Amino acid sequence: MPEFDKTPTLSSCGIDFLSDFWREKYLQEYIRDGGSKIKFVTGRTGSGKTHFLRLMTSLANEEHYKTVHFSAKDIWMHDFREIYVEILKQCDIMDCLQAASLCVIREMGYDPDEIPANMKFIDYLSKNGSADPVTRREIRSQLRSLFLGDPLLGNNFALACSLLTGSILGYPTLEEQNKELLLLWLHGDRNVKLSQLRALGFYPAKITRYNARNMLRSLAEVIHMGGYSGLFAAIDDMEILISRTSLETVHYTKMKRDDTYESIRQLIDDIDSMHHLFFVYAFNRELIDNENAGLKSYQALWMRIQNEIVGERFNRFSDMVDLDRLASQEYTPETIVAISQSLADHRQNQAAAPLNEEDAKALAIQARTGNIGMAQLILNAMEGENHG
Repeated sequence: MPEFDKTPTLSSCGIDFLSDFWREKYLQEYIRDGGSKIKFVTGRTGSGKTHFLRLMTSLANEEHYKTVHFSAKDIWMHDFREIYVEILKQCDIMDCLQAASLCVIREMGYDPDEIPANMKFIDYLSKNGSADPVTRREIRSQLRSLFLGDPLLGNNFALACSLLTGSILGYPTLEEQNKELLLLWLHGDRNVKLSQLRALGFYPAKITRYNARNMLRSLAEVIHMGGYSGLFAAIDDMEILISRTSLETVHYTKMKRDDTYESIRQLIDDIDSMHHLFFVYAFNRELIDNENAGLKSYQALWMRIQNEIVGERFNRFSDMVDLDRLASQEYTPETIVAISQSLADHRQNQAAAPLNEEDAKALAIQARTGNIGMAQLILNAMEGENHG
């Protein structure tokens, strides 16, 4: 899958009422301080869901999170193993372990900046006559304390990370083929023979939908261990679950759809046992409105995500975010004009004229009905579809 463009392509006018709040309350505080959260973003077609995910991904990058973004059209959602593998693939675990190796070096009383580039720690110690048996035992002890001593890490995940970090430090020695074997296991490669892994001194199981959430919990901990604020994962296009068009590459049977809902329910129930993890799912309103196949068809999940109390004002703490409701509350004619101006500035090579206040007032009225969200209405109007 090509790398996701994490640079916002649309204005944050209006939506910053929510994005700034999430940045402050979640990215800068709750998630960074060790909490975890799952949010759901919905709205009509063209309400700005994908843009909001891109904006939040960009903000998470600025707040030094590992960020992951993918579409449910590309990854099977009914098997959480597939989700874990995609997240791991986008996170670059060796980058996190490289940062973790610096913690070991500092705990040993050395300054990582004094070690020449491309020189392993053990070679640096040997050069200075310090690679004696006592020091080598201390390296092992530090690795054991860092990974195996962390209660948030699964034992097999911790041991794999310990061995891989040792390969970065240069001790304990890990042959290249064994390093590749460990990485393949972490990435859920079905061709890995467990008997080969047992030769390395641990006895892992195949990664399945049943243990993948525990693997994700461990991954989030290693990401934070590597100096990151946490893990931000955005999953778009969840309405694919009820799509019946032949144009889509994936099609969900009722069984696979219910398995997906059950997978999300289990993640919700487990989220409090995880740390530094922020999940956001986005989907069109039809996934809620479809009584027979949508979220409401799986009561065990719907009971956990429906908003028990809906007040007159938009609740920025709500776990179910309705962008249409947000737009009706926050998108004044002045805001709509500002959005169109920002869009026109960004789309310099395209015919997209900013709107005037009269056009904006008409759009604010039009957005109250119909099947198109405010964001798309603004774009259509700017391109001449709704005004001359």
